[in-house]
Amino acid sequence: MPVQNETSFLDGYQDMVIQIAGVEVTPAVMLACIVAVVCICSVLLVAHTSGRSGKTCSARHILMANEQDLLKAKSRIDGGEDFCKVAKECSTCPSGQSGGSLGCFTPGSMVPAFDRVCFAPDTEVGKLYGPIQTHFGYHLIIVDERSGCEMDVGEGAKNCLKEE
Repeated sequence: MPVQNETSFLDGYQDMVIQIAGVEVTPAVMLACIVAVVCICSVLLVAHTSGRSGKTCSARHILMANEQDLLKAKSRIDGGEDFCKVAKECSTCPSGQSGGSLGCFTPGSMVPAFDRVCFAPDTEVGKLYGPIQTHFGYHLIIVDERSGCEMDVGEGAKNCLKEE
């Protein structure tokens, strides 16, 4: 049996006009604009999240202009000195004041040489790597935590966080 009085939710509102910023807008036009905005936001969200691997990394580093100076800092750490202390004393990066912590980042956020160390499958959490040369200078890097890589938080990161 056919429906005789099929109605739209806009029925009864066709003659209604809303003024927005001095412009007369009908409910149908407003609805079309809302739908367009939702579609645009959906496309942007997909574009923004596509290609992301879900990988994140938390790392600390010491940056120095001279490789020989960095090797001296590395010797201190290899000799048992605390990475955070050496970073505060030696790093030319502002992150040195927070023990070299760079926080959490995703692949592509850092320069390629840095990313290669941080996201390489064979990089071990908590192990000291370097010197690594970038256009900023020479780095010592410790990866403290990675997700999307099935890695756990390293003890060094826990100790640095306790000190701050």
